[in-house]
Amino acid sequence: MDADLDLLLTTVFCTADDLLPDRQANAARRVTDAEVVTLCVAQAIMGIPSDRRFLAVAGKRLGHLFPQLPQQPGYFKRRRRLADTLEWLLGIFASQSPGAQDDLLLVDSTPVPCAQSRETVRRSQLGDAADYGWCASHSRYFWGFRLHAICAPDGTPRALALRSPKADERDVALQLLARCERRGGEILLGDKGYAGRDFARSVSDLDATIVRPKRRDEPGDGPHLAPIRQRIESIFWTCKDILTLERHGARTLAGLRERVLQRFVCLAAAITLNHQLGRPSRALVDYCA
Repeated sequence: MDADLDLLLTTVFCTADDLLPDRQANAARRVTDAEVVTLCVAQAIMGIPSDRRFLAVAGKRLGHLFPQLPQQPGYFKRRRRLADTLEWLLGIFASQSPGAQDDLLLVDSTPVPCAQSRETVRRSQLGDAADYGWCASHSRYFWGFRLHAICAPDGTPRALALRSPKADERDVALQLLARCERRGGEILLGDKGYAGRDFARSVSDLDATIVRPKRRDEPGDGPHLAPIRQRIESIFWTCKDILTLERHGARTLAGLRERVLQRFVCLAAAITLNHQLGRPSRALVDYCA
């Protein structure tokens, strides 16, 4: 079976249609919840942040899969109402991947900018929650949030959280680790920012072990973790490059949440399908329309 966009969207639709409850009939609602969820995945994998432009493209390229498409206002409202459903489906697809049982967990965070100009920052509805932060990898400041994630080495998302850039990443990591479905005894692999005796003790209390590179002020030789540490960087890069995470286009906190979720639902569904097809876990290029 060849991996392509039709196969991915069919898999998402069948899973959502089988698991989502039937809603009460509504003469004005001609597109089901399963179809809206599938459209969210299609928008993410096609890399079109604009809802209006995506629906115009979908009408020409996905007409054989979607006989009817919602208008832009309807699509926006339905996606907003289905945000919790997207989060639930993310867990469903992630649980179907072998990465859901992996004992090695990767933890890190990445910037999610929400504005580029001071005027936008001043007038944005995200102003009460977003803040300025420093991106060490690009040596620049940004305004927005940091996306904290715990993932399996194959890219399967295990826990996600959007937080202010000023939040301590160790505190967020503990919250994510507590939310993960685990069997106990996992190894949590992080960078030098996850140092600290109190943090290591708290991770141990959660029946896990933190492993990280040695800091310069620490004696002895630490483990060489660069090859495996690069995995989570490449996972974030997949989300930002193919799935356009940084070009989310959100203007509200609820909008940012649903746009982040639709990208990670797409990632989790593609990883699960790739495992079933015997393909590399994050080989997404064949699914791009």
